[in-house]
Amino acid sequence: MPQPSVSTHPGPGVFVVFEGGDGAGKTTQIALLQQWFVQQEREVVLTREPGGTELGASIRQVLLHGDDVAPRAEALLFAADRAHHVATVVRPALERGAVVLQDRYMDSSIAYQGAGRELDASDVRRLSVWATGGLLPHLTVLLDVDPAVGRRRRGGAEDRLEREADTFHARVREHYLDLAAADPQRYLVVDAALPKDEIAARVSSAVAALGQGPRDE
Repeated sequence: MPQPSVSTHPGPGVFVVFEGGDGAGKTTQIALLQQWFVQQEREVVLTREPGGTELGASIRQVLLHGDDVAPRAEALLFAADRAHHVATVVRPALERGAVVLQDRYMDSSIAYQGAGRELDASDVRRLSVWATGGLLPHLTVLLDVDPAVGRRRRGGAEDRLEREADTFHARVREHYLDLAAADPQRYLVVDAALPKDEIAARVSSAVAALGQGPRDE
């Protein structure tokens, strides 16, 4: 099967995605980066997957709070959410020059359904590339957290994926790190155990250093 092509970024916007295990602190860092961009008088769109649209909210309920879902069906539902989300939220925002800060994107599927569910990660990636028309972020911030630490941070409230065993989350973490090692220009890997202000400084520095041109694979 031919590898789907990866598209250039539409418009003058900036697309930054935050990835990492549950409990890594993505929400906190997205909020801090939003403040950084607002100080520069940029329009900022905060969004997430799954659940960044009305359709996505329904899919999120099924995926995270419903009954068990077969691994391949799970991957397809995430891809369906992603396809609609990119078409209706992300691309329009980038085309008008906005900054899109997003909690999770295709790497989550590659790590969670590919490594975690032990599906073929390359198949999961191709599905997401096709669903999004090949759109990649300008920067992916990977907040690296030990699964046991992430579980302690989450406390007692856990969704269907968060309840998976630490061995599942260890596979996810390892695959995230492999993805980052294979494409270091697109990733910033940060130890999630660092103080939040230090993490934020590293993230804003990496964002400030982004080139102006679109990124192709």
